[in-house]
Amino acid sequence: MTSAVDAVNRLTRWVDDFPIEGVRFADLTPVLADQDGFASIVEALAAADIEFDLVAGLDARGFLLAGAVAIQRGCGVLAVRKAGKLPPPVLKREFALEYGTAAFEIPASQVDLQGKRILIVDDVLATGGTLAAAAGLLADAGATVVGLSVILELTFLGGRDRVPGLPLSAVVAL
Repeated sequence: MTSAVDAVNRLTRWVDDFPIEGVRFADLTPVLADQDGFASIVEALAAADIEFDLVAGLDARGFLLAGAVAIQRGCGVLAVRKAGKLPPPVLKREFALEYGTAAFEIPASQVDLQGKRILIVDDVLATGGTLAAAAGLLADAGATVVGLSVILELTFLGGRDRVPGLPLSAVVAL
């Protein structure tokens, strides 16, 4: 089986000036589309040495990862959605991206998150805005974020600094 690190290094597609000029986008779609690459990524993300009750996946690629990690770890999964995708009532957290602004939402009352230990999973950690917003949103709901797992961390953007005090693991850090 392909190692997760090898799959990321070999299959990531880098796109300059996307979605705006000056941004270099790491497209992990080819990694996830590769059977061995996807399996090795999920195995690496699920290997987090922490206990959690639920895996939260960030819209949209994080959904794929969180579902697979939750199955491997025998727990539930929560989709942290982009604004406007869930019916009310919702809890909402806005955040800045390197190329604009966005917001995340989760159900306000349909899913009891009070006291739940949550692992947040996403594909790329860039400036840290999405992970920080998701962690804050889940805390607003009464959950405790116990860890963050990503496939690719772009260390030169300093995103880790936006989520201080939270254990963070990355399959590949550049």
